[in-house]
Amino acid sequence: MAKKGKKLRVFIVFLIFVVYFFIAARPIPREVILAPLWVSSLEIPQETSYTQDADFDSLLPFTLGSRFGYVDMSGQFAINKIKSNEIYLSQDMWTEYSVQPYNIEIKNIQNETVININNAGGYPVLLDDRVFILGSEQNSLAEIGEDGNILWTYSFGAPITCMDAAAGLTVTGSLDGFLEIFNSTGERIFNFDPGGSRYTIILGCAVSRDGVYIGIVSGIDQQRFLLLERFGSGEYKVIYHEFLESGFRRPVLISFIDEDRRIVYERAGGIGSYNIRSRRAVFIPLEGEIRAFDNSGDHGYLFLITSHPMRGKKLIGIVFPQERWWMFTRTAASVFIRASFRSDDVFLGRTRSGGHDGSVITAGGGTALISFNLEEN
Repeated sequence: MAKKGKKLRVFIVFLIFVVYFFIAARPIPREVILAPLWVSSLEIPQETSYTQDADFDSLLPFTLGSRFGYVDMSGQFAINKIKSNEIYLSQDMWTEYSVQPYNIEIKNIQNETVININNAGGYPVLLDDRVFILGSEQNSLAEIGEDGNILWTYSFGAPITCMDAAAGLTVTGSLDGFLEIFNSTGERIFNFDPGGSRYTIILGCAVSRDGVYIGIVSGIDQQRFLLLERFGSGEYKVIYHEFLESGFRRPVLISFIDEDRRIVYERAGGIGSYNIRSRRAVFIPLEGEIRAFDNSGDHGYLFLITSHPMRGKKLIGIVFPQERWWMFTRTAASVFIRASFRSDDVFLGRTRSGGHDGSVITAGGGTALISFNLEEN
């Protein structure tokens, strides 16, 4: 009997140790540094000629002050031009157009015209390797084919306030608070009124690269963040929502990051993030107004730039909670770097291709771009 009692006590001690290990254990924080790679002045012409077989995915489109173009991972410019009109850049196409455009030329990174749009009647939008024309009243949308002709067009009941495209889908939000989704042929396949606010307006929208998830920030008084998921029937349903206290009365930044594992969205007093895999939301308080954030967020790191009085800017790095198979050993999201500088205009980009796997961060201020390599120990 005494032996059984001793074995029971040993088992209980062992069980307490195991439970304590899983509850109290914490992962060792990751040590991260930004190692400088290069600095390039926008005022020194150094354009490089790129051929058809070049790795265009490694080029980073930028706009900074009075200049725009594409820069590679060594700091060489494929294009470095002075802006004379409005600019729209995507990964492999760009266009410069007037305030009231009539003819619009879409060019590639070799500076060649690939699409010529006559009598455009609106403004170009380049998303997901596709070309759209947003009507001059912002209440119509048309997709343009490679020959410059209209593939499809759609008229809305109110001005479009946000737009995104991926996986053959086009997602729009409008002033009257409707979210609408179109397939590759321009057929509306879903529409949604999030409601829940005194003034229904969609202030930001984003679609994941596989088209399965859609995130929106909607409404004024109260403002909400909602995440929708597509199910087997093709219908999108809300799987998460939260009220955002005091909200914005302007377009907000929202994007899927970290290979669609998370969605981040601007909110009053900081930035919100929702982890799709763990179904957990976090809020990171920040001072200042968010001017830009990288759309990559790879490896659980997100970089952004905030604006402060007297031309003050800050480059901020955020590390998100580490995922572990046991639920009690996640670290909290935190800011791991703050770097102050002064500039009127800013740029922030991140390259996740060309063998760099999302580790190269490029920031801009004044008339220069500076690049860093994200190194984790």
